[in-house]
Amino acid sequence: MAAPVRVHIVFSDGFSHQYTNGEKEFDLQVKNFRGIIKQLDDRFPGLGTHLEEETSVAIDGQIHENTAYFQSIRDGSEIFFIPKLEGG
Repeated sequence: MAAPVRVHIVFSDGFSHQYTNGEKEFDLQVKNFRGIIKQLDDRFPGLGTHLEEETSVAIDGQIHENTAYFQSIRDGSEIFFIPKLEGG
């Protein structure tokens, strides 16, 4: 089993005001991406669903639409949750 690594999480201003009472940056110790979602959902109940449904994820500068669960996370990774753009 993988050892926990330290990651830095960043939300946009609008997203943080809507879901985390304005907190927009967090440092977490996690084993994988699912651990990020779980820890944030534990801290802000219901946030995990919003993250999964309403955001894309950038891990160390690379955007992942629906495949973030399968991306490796290394110690010191920076993770940005970006509201999905909707268009027509």
